[in-house]
Formats: sequence, C-alpha cells, structure tokens
Amino acid sequence: MIFGRSQRDKAPVEPVTLKILVAGGFGVGKTTLVGAVSEIRPLRTEESLTEVGSPVDDVSGVEGKRTTTVAMDFGRITLRDDLVLYLFGTPGQERFWFLWDELAQGALGAVVLADTRRLEESFAAVDYFERRSIPFVVAVNCFADAARYPAETVRQALDLDPEVPVLLCDARERPSAKEVLIEVVEHARAIAKAAREPALP
Repeated sequence: MIFGRSQRDKAPVEPVTLKILVAGGFGVGKTTLVGAVSEIRPLRTEESLTEVGSPVDDVSGVEGKRTTTVAMDFGRITLRDDLVLYLFGTPGQERFWFLWDELAQGALGAVVLADTRRLEESFAAVDYFERRSIPFVVAVNCFADAARYPAETVRQALDLDPEVPVLLCDARERPSAKEVLIEVVEHARAIAKAAREPALP
C-alpha cells in the first residue's frame, strides 16, 4: 500500500524536448520518415512539381516524384516519458537551402538520409553539418530498386569521419525510423560527453 501511495503522489515528469533535423537530397525520403514516426499529424509544406520548375528540380532517379517540400516538415515523437523529439525535415532542393540555417538553430543533431542510387545528393548535407559541428548520422534509405552496400562502403563514398554512424533504414517503417532517431540522440550524447571530459596529458 505504501508503495502504491508513493507512486500516486509522485510529481509528473517534465519531459526534455530536443530538436532533430532530417536532411538529405531531393527525394530521399525525408517527408516519409517524419510522417512514419510522428505521433502527431505531421505538418507538411509540400507543393506539386510543375513544368515551370523542371529546369531547377532535377528528378533524375526519382521520376515518379510528384511533390516537393518547399519549407519544412514537422513532427514529434516521445522516445521516453522524459524525452520528446521535435523533428524538422529540411527541403532538399538547392533553391531552398537558405532555410537550413534557421531550421538548424538549437538542433541537438541531424539525420542525413541517403539513397545509394544518388549518393552524391548527400554531400551537401554532410558538408553542412560538418562545417557547423552538428552531430549527425547517415541513414541509407533502402529503396526497393536500390543497391545494398555495406555501411563501410557508404562511409568511404561520402568520405565520412570514422565516428559518424552509418546505418540502413526503411523510412516508411516506424520502428526503423525510430532506431535512426535513437542513434542520433546517442551519438550526440557521446560527443557532448567527450567534450566535457578533460584531455589526457
């Protein structure tokens, strides 16, 4: 009885909220990942692709794509009672990259989604987070018609530092997307811990 009473009297835990970016090239699955994992109806800023935008929207490799994110995607996921992630999906096309600086403010870390059919589309996001010292992981979205490469092959192709996690995922599946987000949090936590520890003489 005493145990039960103390449990009822316990004050509710105020969750820590963290901001995570979901970035990558055009058509790699950013909107899909945010939508798959979000516990709320995700906010989307998608517009239809048109002939007018064809000179600047390269759909090579994603010819079936009909919409594009023009500002951001937003979602939320509770990982634990005391930990909530706010997810911000960045626009993929170069003409919308000016929004990235604003979205990146206060971010704990980021996911760089990659497509093995178009790995070169990931370079801009990798470079962006490296230059700003924002912890990130690379998640290879396993499209049905895309080649499967070992993580080390992707690491070499993207010229990643050894400590950057590389993992495979299916952006459509909530458990898979959730594992990616957990990896981001753990990676950012490890970097922060290492920064606090005194350097060895």
